[in-house]
Amino acid sequence: MTDKAPKKIDLMTEAERDAYHAEKMKKKKEARNKILATKTEERGLLIVHTGKGKGKSTAAFGMVFRAIGHGFKVGVVQFVKGAWGTGERDVLEKFPDQVTIKAMGEGFTWDVADRQRDLAAARGAWEMAKALIADESYKLILLDELNIVLRYDYLPLDEVLECSGTSRATPMSSSPAAMPRTS
Repeated sequence: MTDKAPKKIDLMTEAERDAYHAEKMKKKKEARNKILATKTEERGLLIVHTGKGKGKSTAAFGMVFRAIGHGFKVGVVQFVKGAWGTGERDVLEKFPDQVTIKAMGEGFTWDVADRQRDLAAARGAWEMAKALIADESYKLILLDELNIVLRYDYLPLDEVLECSGTSRATPMSSSPAAMPRTS
């Protein structure tokens, strides 16, 4: 058994604890509001999901579903997935007024094994992505599997960075997974 001194809060009545908590939360809120008052610039955000294995698209689609839940218009361009059915596409197609989803690929590059076809598919997907990015009615744009296209140099990285509003100094070990808008 340890001989620790009781904490201040341990010696309080329930009513005193409630009052102490309310005062502490009031101070936290004031500090937070002071910080938020300095945040006056409205701008978009580039979110990059990286890592080996599964989870990147899942995380990005989680953002898509959250945006739909808030009533936002969402665009999705899948750079590799083709015409075969996917669960995410089946769900998103149930929201035609809120979601534009385009599967623009022909399959994984190791399945297609035709670089010129891959280049053409990547370019077509990128042109669709740029059109969605230019349309300010979209609050979130998911560029799914763009990392694969960039990894194999099917699109110029500088072109993607320029369109996404990022600089060359931004680390890009993977792809833009989601491009939310704030305006």
